[in-house]
Amino acid sequence: MNVRIFDDAAGASRAVARLIARQLELQPASVLGLPTGRTSVAVYKELVRLGPDFSRARTFNLDEFVGVPAHRRTFHAFMDRHLFCRVNLPSGRGHFLDGGAEDLEAECARFERAIAAAGGIDLLVLGIGANGHIGFNEPGKALFARTHRARLTASTRRANAGLFAGQPSNVPREALSMGMGTILDARAIVLIATGRSKARAIRAMFSGRITPSVPASFLQLHQNTTLVLDRAASQGL
Repeated sequence: MNVRIFDDAAGASRAVARLIARQLELQPASVLGLPTGRTSVAVYKELVRLGPDFSRARTFNLDEFVGVPAHRRTFHAFMDRHLFCRVNLPSGRGHFLDGGAEDLEAECARFERAIAAAGGIDLLVLGIGANGHIGFNEPGKALFARTHRARLTASTRRANAGLFAGQPSNVPREALSMGMGTILDARAIVLIATGRSKARAIRAMFSGRITPSVPASFLQLHQNTTLVLDRAASQGL
């Protein structure tokens, strides 16, 4: 695992944006796996400034809430607002999970088939939750290998309350998420973590244990992972 530490969150965000831009420069038809959340906003802002060519790229988003109608609170809308309306990604080349699908298990299977048909993910960008989750793979006794319906923890719902008028009770209790096997199948992974609230989760990744109680610890099994941190998130390493 390649660990890069920057003085602040802005430096970490710029570094991740440069990695994505470099991927598109070297491989214009790249398949990208992309996250949402507060940390990704600064990454996408810098990526737009860098102006890489998305015209041949394809993207797959990590996750989506269950049961939320297609309005500004969905992660689909988040991506449109912060990235896709500002780059030249052709219509239909951005792929999302549909949290409003009638058959959610069939929707998860469809998403996996779409990733396989695209040839797999070349570069997957991840954030990390304070409890060590990646995507919506929450800590537990076992983890799902493939895209699945996930039950969200109270801490994860609190972390996403900003999308729902600041009310954790308004955050859906379930989501759809890429599984750990899907994540580890990516040819390259970049994980960004900033802020003191992520330091404990980052330390747990380096405990020497691989455990479903810290889903991010499974990234130790991946042969091409870059961890991008600010000083606050790296405390204790």
